[in-house]
Amino acid sequence: MKILPFKIPKTSQESFRLQEDREHHFYDYLHQHPEVQLTLILSSEGKVIAGDYIGTFKPGDIFLIGANLPHVFRNDSRYYEQGDDSTAHSYTVFFEWQSFGEKFLSLPELKKLQEFTKVSDRGLYIKDPVRNRISQLMKQMFRTSEMDRLIVLLKILNILSHAESIDPLASSGIYNDFDEIDGKKLADVYRFTMNEYHRKIHLDEVADVANMTTNSFCRYFKKRTRKSYIDFLTEIRIGQARKLLQLNDLSISQICFEVGFNNLSNFNRKFRELCEITPTEFRRSQMQ
Repeated sequence: MKILPFKIPKTSQESFRLQEDREHHFYDYLHQHPEVQLTLILSSEGKVIAGDYIGTFKPGDIFLIGANLPHVFRNDSRYYEQGDDSTAHSYTVFFEWQSFGEKFLSLPELKKLQEFTKVSDRGLYIKDPVRNRISQLMKQMFRTSEMDRLIVLLKILNILSHAESIDPLASSGIYNDFDEIDGKKLADVYRFTMNEYHRKIHLDEVADVANMTTNSFCRYFKKRTRKSYIDFLTEIRIGQARKLLQLNDLSISQICFEVGFNNLSNFNRKFRELCEITPTEFRRSQMQ
């Protein structure tokens, strides 16, 4: 299974690439590429991993993935089920900062954009109030061509470089030293975890997936992701719990066991550690 690097197809007639994905589910292998990626989720839900960041995505979300930042958008399990007609749909722009030219980015009028190029390496989650404007402009790009597209892209980058409502995804660090072996191991571990998080998982099981001893795997995973596997698993479980809490058709106790916790007090404690509120408070906030 070839994971990294990933080649973005681009013709000699274009300096950046627009891509519309409309499939049963998104490409679900951990991968990286030298292009910066700006993705607007139009439909479907799931988990997003970018470097050592783990979160969820839903329609309307916009993510900027930095150059060579390992990432994957993996849809929820129902998008893989036979007979389910749900569709994963997104608009994505792939570009490289070098495409604009070194002299262009050195212009004094583009000081904010120069600073933004460095911040973007960690990946970004685009929030309101700029998210709606970026969403409109991205949709406009897919209705235009040639120079008009470039103008719209520059408008988007100008808005992003001046925005305050943007959260970095990955913690600071260098991710471009991932090789293909790293990609395969981590992708296998991520896929295994997302499929099995609902039950008790033993570390030796995960180590077998990575074809490593348990101790070696724990050291390897911590070095590569800056967190322990147990912390990673907990984040996956809490992320799924947040989604179930918004549906409001299961009790908190049911959700606790549904996502793989073996007792309610531990679930409540971990949820509060990661979300800074209790499951009850979170559910109440979603109903307002």
